[in-house]
Amino acid sequence: MMEIKKITWEDTIPIRHQVLWPDKNPEFCIVEGDARALHYGIFLDAELVCVASIYISENSARLRKFATLKEHQNKGVGSYMLNYLLSHLKESRIDHLWFDARESVLDFYRRFGLISTGDRFYKSGVPYFKMSQEI
Repeated sequence: MMEIKKITWEDTIPIRHQVLWPDKNPEFCIVEGDARALHYGIFLDAELVCVASIYISENSARLRKFATLKEHQNKGVGSYMLNYLLSHLKESRIDHLWFDARESVLDFYRRFGLISTGDRFYKSGVPYFKMSQEI
């Protein structure tokens, strides 16, 4: 059974590192503002398998460092987290969600009605697009 819990930013680092930037050092996965952000984890049988962080500014929220362990990808874990976050943000009276998405996962986000905007750009050689949705 999947369970979503609030976690600390420090709890996010091992999964961020393993999934998003395994070729960098773990410190590369620390984001400015982590101490003030909201961090969520999905637990399966007490094992943390997915993390996501939300950075709120006024009525806008930015999703960052959303990562699911490889062995749990394509099994509904990320969808469960994203549905939870969208619902939670709506209840919190957040009007707008935005984030930078890796090009390789654009189709995943589009299934939730998120829209890519602007031109492709790169972070450490990885192609990204800006994505957003009015909530």
